[in-house]
Amino acid sequence: MRVWVLGSGTLRPDPERGSPGYWIECGHERILMDCGSGTVRALARFGRAWQLVTRVLLSHFHTDHVADLAPLLFALKHGLDAPRSATLTILGPNGLLDHIDALSRAHGEFLRDPGFPVELVELSPADRWSTPGGACRIETFPTIHTTASLAYKLVTPDGVLGYTGDTGPDPSLGKFLSGCDALIAECSFPDESGMSIHLTPTSLGEIAGIAGAGLLVTVHAYPPLHPEEVPDLLERSGFRGRVLAGKDGLAFTLSSGELVVER
Repeated sequence: MRVWVLGSGTLRPDPERGSPGYWIECGHERILMDCGSGTVRALARFGRAWQLVTRVLLSHFHTDHVADLAPLLFALKHGLDAPRSATLTILGPNGLLDHIDALSRAHGEFLRDPGFPVELVELSPADRWSTPGGACRIETFPTIHTTASLAYKLVTPDGVLGYTGDTGPDPSLGKFLSGCDALIAECSFPDESGMSIHLTPTSLGEIAGIAGAGLLVTVHAYPPLHPEEVPDLLERSGFRGRVLAGKDGLAFTLSSGELVVER
């Protein structure tokens, strides 16, 4: 399994960090996990075969996590040299069908019928959904953010990837994420500016400590918290695991439990 951070930032425009988006390759699967503004361009920028996307996995429906869903479908309909025939599966929390309906009313029927089959799958907390052939199993857990937001574990033969999505402090989330070889986690604000629906270095450290991931990649930091400061702040809070400040273009590989950071 290879993972690329396409967007390590937030809704705040930033010349170096785009809105959340992650590209995961495992076997024949090409999974786009969240797709905030600029994600489609980032796929091209980092040389990923966006044309071959098989699944889109959404954590919740805030604009910074879903804004490029319509542009992606538009590109798949009109931006290919040859028409696509492969099915695209879009997975997300309860409310996905309503979200697609609203996008279709706003942008056009290509959201429902882009010229190739689109499968919509609403996921509930504690669901397990597997790709055909078992290349990837997706497990879900509710997060403290919106009424339907979800965290994910992607379980593959090569290793397990966890993703908090956006969430507030919750030790039970750490238990759900236990067994992850790598964990992509939000860390939005300094400890002194904590919010009930986002994490700080201390609250993330508690979750990550319970999860015990081999690598923690931190993302989604708002000013005044600087992304590059987060690993040091986590260490000061008592977290002793391996941490990298996520940045656009960061890539890592999981193979038979071995983890290699590529850039």
